[in-house]
Amino acid sequence: MTAGAESLTVHGVSKDTRTLQEGNLYVPLIGESFDGHQFVKDAAAKGAVASLWQKDRHPRPADIPLIVVDDTLEALQRLAKAYRLELPVRIVGITGSNGKTTTKDMTASVLGSSFQVHKTLGNYNNHIGLPLTLLQLDENTEIAVLEMGMSGRGEIRFLSELAEPELVIITNIGEAHLLQLGSREEIARAKTEILAGLQEDGTLIYNGDEPLIEQVLPELAQGGMKASRYHRVRFGAKEDNDLYPIDVRMDQSGTHFGIRRFDGVSFYIPLLGFHNVVNALAAVAAGIHFGIPAVVIAEGLKQSVMTGMRIEMLKAPSGLTILNDAYNASPTSMNAALSLLQELQGYKRKAVVLGDMLELGEQEAEFHREIGRLLDPKRIDRVYVFGTLARHIAEEAARTYSPGHVVVFNDKSRLAQAVASFVGPEDVVLVKGSRGMKLEQVVSLLQQL
Repeated sequence: MTAGAESLTVHGVSKDTRTLQEGNLYVPLIGESFDGHQFVKDAAAKGAVASLWQKDRHPRPADIPLIVVDDTLEALQRLAKAYRLELPVRIVGITGSNGKTTTKDMTASVLGSSFQVHKTLGNYNNHIGLPLTLLQLDENTEIAVLEMGMSGRGEIRFLSELAEPELVIITNIGEAHLLQLGSREEIARAKTEILAGLQEDGTLIYNGDEPLIEQVLPELAQGGMKASRYHRVRFGAKEDNDLYPIDVRMDQSGTHFGIRRFDGVSFYIPLLGFHNVVNALAAVAAGIHFGIPAVVIAEGLKQSVMTGMRIEMLKAPSGLTILNDAYNASPTSMNAALSLLQELQGYKRKAVVLGDMLELGEQEAEFHREIGRLLDPKRIDRVYVFGTLARHIAEEAARTYSPGHVVVFNDKSRLAQAVASFVGPEDVVLVKGSRGMKLEQVVSLLQQL
């Protein structure tokens, strides 16, 4: 620590000089193509009171208060852990192959009906984002709802042990990360690592329709985890779960449903699709854990504010309805989105714009062909695809569709123009693909045509 740094008062932490606020501690992280130490002087000029400094970086600036550490990322994580342990905050951790951000948003809304809640913003769900989220908490925060993502084994374990949640949620086990992990069983093992930091007598809320979760849970217990005792709550579509939905029906902007356990209480989410109702059950279970009455939980769900590009219903100036689900895609989420489109009532014609599903490993072509086989010309009128892998969708769909009703594009502008020439104000189009395909650009074009 350089002279003067020990007497400074820090208000907040930042790793980005573009968003740094006066009084922050600046954390210069190091990546493959960048080194935050280059911006330490800029951070000081913008009001940072001090900066971390990795000891192997030279030369050190002489006129800026520095806290010298072995590794700036590790120091950020240790700082977040120490700060978390100083606060009386209660932690909810959420993971899953699909639906974890939606579930995070709904859970935060439910708990926010009765508590001061902070939730993960955007995609701050990894080994950098989660520590920064913890450091954003203030002394008045009663519950933090933290999304935990991963790309390989051990990552969620690290995040869980850092946050030490009292409640964890596993939304499902899908196919995302098959490229890295090789099998759904390995994905289940990676996701159940969220129990590693679970507090004693904590609660696991998980999708009871997925047998792999219960299959791999004993392995984690044998491998060591913080809690020797924890409670389990199962949610899902099947009636053998602790929470399952009844009387599900959609309108133009959301979904109504009931829960057998709460006869007489009506629930509503500002989201479309049965799969989102299942995600909502996890948020309901979290509300029950924290002692919130069912009618208050229902009001919290109704007020949910969702992160964008997750089946976001938009209206183009032409009157066309666009279902923007361009944030991510896997076989599970693609199937759910197509089921939603097919269930929607009140539209004259339906079309889909489908892009590549990425990171699916050796079976990627077959996963795309399976989606093509799911497409039904009696329920979805036109199919437009973009991307190398999505061509497999088109090849399979073309077996059942009339000529010209399945079209492949390698240019998004031409794709949007083709869609716009077919659909009208009484129609709906679903846009879905992996984040790397950037199909939100097609959504934007459709809104302009």
